[in-house]
Amino acid sequence: MIRGAAGLLFGSGRNAVAETVELFRENAEKGAMRDAARSQAALAQFAAEFARPRRSAFDQVIDGMNRIPRPAMALGTIGLFVTAMVDPIWFASRMQGIALVPEPLWWLLGAIVGFYFGARHQAKGQDFQRSIATTLAGAGHLTEGIAALQSLQAGSEGELRRIAAPGGSEGEPSSNAALSEWRNSRG
Repeated sequence: MIRGAAGLLFGSGRNAVAETVELFRENAEKGAMRDAARSQAALAQFAAEFARPRRSAFDQVIDGMNRIPRPAMALGTIGLFVTAMVDPIWFASRMQGIALVPEPLWWLLGAIVGFYFGARHQAKGQDFQRSIATTLAGAGHLTEGIAALQSLQAGSEGELRRIAAPGGSEGEPSSNAALSEWRNSRG
């Protein structure tokens, strides 16, 4: 009868003590496994969110070509100044030819150049914002680590002093009996 009541309460053929204790206290091993799985899932989500896509060789070549127009325009403008000083008549004839270009064509050129540089500026700005977000995402982890280290330092300085100086006062190193004996044996 007692065996039947115990079997009813604790179950038969199972680890009755472990199952009974789990009613009142979480299984530490299973809890750690759940925490590890949760941490892995969070890290995988962060990795997917902040992963930098691998750029192909084509993307790198195009990005390199996109860097050419601004320096080319700056060097071309400097070249125009040099040409105006070296051969003013040649330069004046070219400028008269440019003066014959219709105004709507200049507007079109301005729109094309503006859209080109505006789009590039926006793309680079978005890349910069993405890199800032990545940095800030890691900053939280860094500040948590620093805070943990500071709390360890503040809470354990006295303990470390007592461990380092068991026989003396705090902060004062005690004599090491084994070291003293060794020194004495050497003469």
